[in-house]
Amino acid sequence: MTRNKTPQEESFSEAWWRPHRFEARADYLVYRAQSLKRLRNFFDSNGYVEVETPTLQLCPGLEPNLLALQTTIGEIDGARQTLYLHMSPEFTMKKLLAAGMRKIFQVSHVFRDGDWSRRHHPEFTLLEWYSVGMNWQELANEAIDLIRVICGSHASHAAHICVLDAPWEFISVQEAFMRATGIDLLATTPEPWEPSTELLRIAAESIGIRIVDSDSWEDLFFRIFLEYVEPKLGFEVPTVLHSYPASLAALSRISKDDPRIGERFEIFICGVEVANGYGELTHADEQRRRFEIMAAQRGAQGRQPYPVDESFIAALEAGIPECSGIALGFDRLVMLATGAQRIEEVLWAPVVTN
Repeated sequence: MTRNKTPQEESFSEAWWRPHRFEARADYLVYRAQSLKRLRNFFDSNGYVEVETPTLQLCPGLEPNLLALQTTIGEIDGARQTLYLHMSPEFTMKKLLAAGMRKIFQVSHVFRDGDWSRRHHPEFTLLEWYSVGMNWQELANEAIDLIRVICGSHASHAAHICVLDAPWEFISVQEAFMRATGIDLLATTPEPWEPSTELLRIAAESIGIRIVDSDSWEDLFFRIFLEYVEPKLGFEVPTVLHSYPASLAALSRISKDDPRIGERFEIFICGVEVANGYGELTHADEQRRRFEIMAAQRGAQGRQPYPVDESFIAALEAGIPECSGIALGFDRLVMLATGAQRIEEVLWAPVVTN
């Protein structure tokens, strides 16, 4: 049975400035506000310090498939400096770890160009936290505790209901590929940073994946992943997908058990990717080498590389203790808690365009 809206909800949803196709619900937004309180209480009770870092950065992030928004600001001498709206507060938060902080979290607005769909918005809210001395498995379990605090015992999306208080599924990327397609993914990565496109092409052809001559190993990985693997993740109970190929985990430590694997994990609930975590890489020279690889990948895609944040490299050189970190999409988490179907339903006001 559909309930009637309260007068407050009617007046809010019909406000003159709201685009009609993006109707937020007041009850969802009240839940969002309450969730922020619960979130902060959770981190406070677990010994974390809330931090605030600048939105404007020399380097917005270096992931090859992401696009940043840029601007210029005037300097004292009248020159103009190009800066970017950050896609994540990661680099700056790690500088705080180098300065001596040990357990920190931040709720920040982040920006990505070209992201607009039922689950994507060009400006969205990212929760990110780091803990010194914690491994990725411990961090994943802490994220599970937080998600249960925000969502309760169940989450829902697109007619799917996920039980959160049952044991969660932990599965490696290798196992997920084998289960969904029969493909031995690690067999296509004889060298950690030089996976074999030809070997993955042969495997992809065997299951009927569309292939074009320009496809890279990463192109084929994501085509298989999106068509066969991801649709099976996070239903009935959530999935923690872990142990990504090293070439897809450029900010993570390499596994001590297998140099082809990085300490990266993602959380899927009701088929929705909610969080992305790492056992963090803290070696400066290795991080610079991986940044160079990502810059080359951006160039191969016809995209201009972003500048490397040299102060971040300097922070790694100064020394960051072993730690783990995670970024969680707060808007998506509220969607799952409330059953909202579009991200705009849980935003106080969406980005407005003509």
